[in-house]
Amino acid sequence: MTSSSSPDTVVLIHGLWMTPRSWEHWVTYYENKGLRVLTPAYPGFEIEVEALRENPEVIASLTVDDTIDHLAGVIESLPTAPILIGHSFGGTMTQLLVDRGLGAAAVVIDSAPTEGVFVNPLSQLKSLFPFLKRPSSRHKAAGFTHEEFQYAFTNTVSDEESRAAYDRYAIPAPGAWVWRYGVFANLTPRHLETAVDYSRDDRAPLLFIAGGADHIMPPSVNKSNARHYRKSSAVTDYHEFPGRSHWTCAEPGWEAVADHAIAWARSQLGEQTPSSTGQA
Repeated sequence: MTSSSSPDTVVLIHGLWMTPRSWEHWVTYYENKGLRVLTPAYPGFEIEVEALRENPEVIASLTVDDTIDHLAGVIESLPTAPILIGHSFGGTMTQLLVDRGLGAAAVVIDSAPTEGVFVNPLSQLKSLFPFLKRPSSRHKAAGFTHEEFQYAFTNTVSDEESRAAYDRYAIPAPGAWVWRYGVFANLTPRHLETAVDYSRDDRAPLLFIAGGADHIMPPSVNKSNARHYRKSSAVTDYHEFPGRSHWTCAEPGWEAVADHAIAWARSQLGEQTPSSTGQA
């Protein structure tokens, strides 16, 4: 998708263990800046968090290919190429969409890696250990307990804030994805569904944002992922927010992350960042 028109739409792509609800504050914040905001769900995730918890079968059966095709269909239906922003595995999805030639500019936040990023820090392995110790999770919808969620996602906020986040947003993830693209990604045969052409020159500008205190997708993962694009002449940038967790899009100070993402995307497109006309 290419367009000479100025993008007026931002597409926010959620990650695993989450739904579009995780972007609720960003939607209002960006709309107050005059942007149209879309938060497409993974196929079957259009229902509420509580309903997915009660009936997680749709989660267990989900595939990456079906999900990326669904998201691509949403983006391709737009009249102009939007700005894409993805968090966690939504960052992987965003990279796959950019590899398809979609988006005017793209930002990935605490991104899960695409194929060939062979970095597994200890904190990441500890975050995913709950699934390692339960091999049966590979064929089910696999969730965190609150304590596991607090280590992997919300390690920089209070127990009370972490519990509130867990109760409002957390759902299981497709266990097969966690095993194939997380726990044993480096041992899986190549040409996964998460493969991209790192040398592609005609893609959208791409920014990696990392949280310095992220346990499940630490800065080393995002730095390595960004370096894989070094042979491409297209813009690839990296920015790190010290002391921020994987919950960076909702923990206190999330507005700074949202502002940096949209300002960078606008700058790549030769535009001024719109001013906020209200509070999130």
